[in-house]
Amino acid sequence: MNRLILLVVVLGVVVVGAMSALFTVHQTQQVLITRFGEPRRVISEPGLNWKVPLVDSVIAFDRRLLDFDAPGQEVILGDQRRIVVDTFTRYRITNPLRFYQTVGATEGGIRLRLAPIVSSTLRNTLGSETLLAVLSADRARIMGEIRQRVDQEAKNFGIEVTDVRIRRADLPEENTQAILSRMQSERERVAREQRAEGAEQAQRIRAAAERDRTVLLAEAQSQAEILRGQGEQMAIRIFAEAFQQDPEFFQFWRTMQAMREAFSDGESRMLLSPDSEFFRYFRSLPQAAAPASPPGPAAAPAPAAAQP
Repeated sequence: MNRLILLVVVLGVVVVGAMSALFTVHQTQQVLITRFGEPRRVISEPGLNWKVPLVDSVIAFDRRLLDFDAPGQEVILGDQRRIVVDTFTRYRITNPLRFYQTVGATEGGIRLRLAPIVSSTLRNTLGSETLLAVLSADRARIMGEIRQRVDQEAKNFGIEVTDVRIRRADLPEENTQAILSRMQSERERVAREQRAEGAEQAQRIRAAAERDRTVLLAEAQSQAEILRGQGEQMAIRIFAEAFQQDPEFFQFWRTMQAMREAFSDGESRMLLSPDSEFFRYFRSLPQAAAPASPPGPAAAPAPAAAQP
């Protein structure tokens, strides 16, 4: 009976020891094994692993992207303007051993280390930039420079900084109205200059277009005059050739055309003498032959002479 109890106790101790010697590394974790506080090995692959019971300790670190929200701070820009900047940082633990040696076993320590790094880098970088650059498309370039500088310093703690972004950039309340008025005046000045340049360029384009139009019209007019002259010359030659073939008929035809045009509307009246040249062809018409008188009765034949 005592042996059975002892065996059960031994088996229980073995089971408890085996259970305490085995542990699971999840896909979102990476594990550092320490023995009496001294780092022994790093496990990055997920799965079932073992340790020495009661001697080794398992410290798990998250391998996913982690967020750090820096408190808002006032920054002086390169143009001596003040803005209140609120940023956030995303980082990943890449070296659990370095992280444990420099920061500790918790993630709270790295937040205390990142806060001054992000703040100083933000002030140094924005100190050489203007407000327009921060509020324009150049912000991506500025954020890239800040991220690179923060990442270089954060590598000493076993982490990789993947992104640093400005969440909010506001003007101090006491300077908002003055800066907005100055910005408005500056924008209006730039707008006036651009409108003046645009008007000058438009005037130049219109003058060039008007010059081209004048040249084109002059060339077209010249070409039209040349073609019209050639046509008139050809018409005159054709009329001359026709006139030479039958001058009498040509004059008659022109006179008939003149009469048709003069009386085409049906309401024209002309007072001309009958012997006017306009009616010369009416006067030259051949007279109609007088009708022949009808023949009288036939004469009776003379009586024949009497024969003796």
